Amino acid sequence: MEAGSLCRAVYAFAGDGHPSGLRFDAGDTIRVLQTLTDGWCEGEKGDDKGWFPAAYVRLVECRIRIEEEYAKNLSKMSQSPLALQEEGTLGEAWSQLKKSLADEAEVHLKFAAKLHTEVEKPLLSYRENLKKELKKFEHHISEHRKQLLGRLVNVDKAKKVLAERQRDLEVKSQQLEIKPTNKTEEDIKKARRKSTQAGDDLMKCVDLYNQAQSKWFEEVVTTSLELERMESSRIEMVQEHLCVYAQLRHETDMFNQSTMEPVDQSLQKVDPTKDRELWIKEHKTGHVQPVNMEV
Repeated sequence: MEAGSLCRAVYAFAGDGHPSGLRFDAGDTIRVLQTLTDGWCEGEKGDDKGWFPAAYVRLVECRIRIEEEYAKNLSKMSQSPLALQEEGTLGEAWSQLKKSLADEAEVHLKFAAKLHTEVEKPLLSYRENLKKELKKFEHHISEHRKQLLGRLVNVDKAKKVLAERQRDLEVKSQQLEIKPTNKTEEDIKKARRKSTQAGDDLMKCVDLYNQAQSKWFEEVVTTSLELERMESSRIEMVQEHLCVYAQLRHETDMFNQSTMEPVDQSLQKVDPTKDRELWIKEHKTGHVQPVNMEV
């Protein structure tokens, strides 16, 4: 973005991340005052000035608006009554100049239309599709993360159950040492079976957790590779359409130059002597007065 350009905010920004952040809502128009290499821009919105991340604004749409407004003003200028009284070769030059304004307005309107169909629209469509893809990845990874957290909770519960079973077994073993009875021995057997079962349950929970963790890690790696591919594709997409923008801009300059060629030609044909004769004839001031002769 260049200083002086107008941008439209894509997202709302609360001014966070910078001591002099500029607050704005999505859709607000911001004038860029200066840019830095770290991705921040200084801008103004109304009477407010401040800094904002460059990623929060969109240039193409604002460029379209500027072109449309410029074309509208050029069209108004072409219909101006200015110099309607001019006649002769100078009048023809004025008429050609006004016509060039109308032609230039048409060039800028076509440029704006092509920017919309060939640059803005494809980029917006790509952005929406990219959002959907990223949302799918986020949901996919989130499901694996939830499953992993669920497995971790089960491991913690199994650990607590095992600890309780081991304490119960220890208490009953102490009771057997103090006062051996058939009932105490039977209780110890039951406690030992429960402790063993709790240990087996813990091992199962740990195994399921490890499986979920391995699957989650695999999905993270796979998703990261896919995101890298998508980022490369995104860069190519943006580059391609910025090249289209540049090409359209060059074409616009060429078309604008062509609108000036008839003006240049008509200006070369302006003949003060002929126009003076026409003026004398219309205003009946007499015959052409003698003028200095050059050899």
